[in-house]
Amino acid sequence: RVQTDTQVAPGTAVARLTGLEAGQAYGYRVLVDGRAQDVALSFRTHARWQFRQGVHAPETRVMLSSCTYINEPARDRDGTPYGGDYEIFGAMAQAKPDLTVWMGDNVYYRENDYTSAEGMAYRWRHDRALPELQALLRTGRHVATWDDHDFGPNDANSSFSLKGAALDIFKRQWANRSWGLPEVPGVFGSFMESDIEFFLLDGRYHRDSDRDRDNPDKTMLGAGQMRWLKNALLASTATFKVIVSGSQVLNDPQRFEGWHNFRAERDGFLKWLQDQGIRGVMIASGDRHHTELLRLPRAGTYPLHELTCSPTTAGAGRNAKPEHPALHVAGTFVNQRNFCTLDVAGTRGQRTLTLKSWDIKGKELWSQVLREQD
Repeated sequence: RVQTDTQVAPGTAVARLTGLEAGQAYGYRVLVDGRAQDVALSFRTHARWQFRQGVHAPETRVMLSSCTYINEPARDRDGTPYGGDYEIFGAMAQAKPDLTVWMGDNVYYRENDYTSAEGMAYRWRHDRALPELQALLRTGRHVATWDDHDFGPNDANSSFSLKGAALDIFKRQWANRSWGLPEVPGVFGSFMESDIEFFLLDGRYHRDSDRDRDNPDKTMLGAGQMRWLKNALLASTATFKVIVSGSQVLNDPQRFEGWHNFRAERDGFLKWLQDQGIRGVMIASGDRHHTELLRLPRAGTYPLHELTCSPTTAGAGRNAKPEHPALHVAGTFVNQRNFCTLDVAGTRGQRTLTLKSWDIKGKELWSQVLREQD
């Protein structure tokens, strides 16, 4: 029995536990009005393995999800429902991830949601109550960054007047270790899972308009977040370093939103990444309503991979083939609802990162392996 401080917010409660031991499993139960709920709940704390001779980093499975649309006929647009195949959440739970990284568009605010904080809070309560989602929410740990639809209106940027309220509401929904910096608000931050470190980007709070053609210095991340990202990557000792972006990064030909619309910022960062010789970096992104693996060759160093994984339950995109054949890894284009996993395994110095895409029933669609020594 643990005494907790509980902060009650619309539809959520936050409990911070202390006195936990490393590498231990804990069971717990939830009481509502004094009555225990008939659901078995548990979690396991991280084991200590760093700086211990002969002890390898634990094997771990990380799941990626993006573009989760839950229908609500009373508030949806006319026509065919945009969301569906909710059975995918059961397949995701059956995959038994240690961690799920939600990469943006984790809910879709409707037009009458993002006009008020109450409307945005309502959307989270509605979607989180979906019965098919419950098993997944009870499986492993969950962290998230956002994209436009769980930040505000479609293609929203830093001009969204309710972005402060959106940030407060988003922070109540997820157990991220940190949120931005004291001097730079946002949802960005980093954390370790075994020997893989994730760098969650915030591509919305400080974003200029993608459509601004007259400003070569326009930014998706902002100077403060970019400074944090570079310093965090330099400080990282992780075997694999995964930069998580709600917007796609390497896909230049696409006509929609993406970091390609901020060429000076993006290309400057990619050059810095190569010049610094940062090891073990890959990119994970969502947003595009299809899945694919991109591979950017880089002279004198390893190629940079970007795994775009989308959608989970939103409508699949209309693209029938990859937009960037020069970077596309053959056999990885998926134009249907799916989710992805990252499996880290192997001994020190020979770790592998296995990328997979799965369909709504949990059938493997493709697999690719990245090796530490490469």
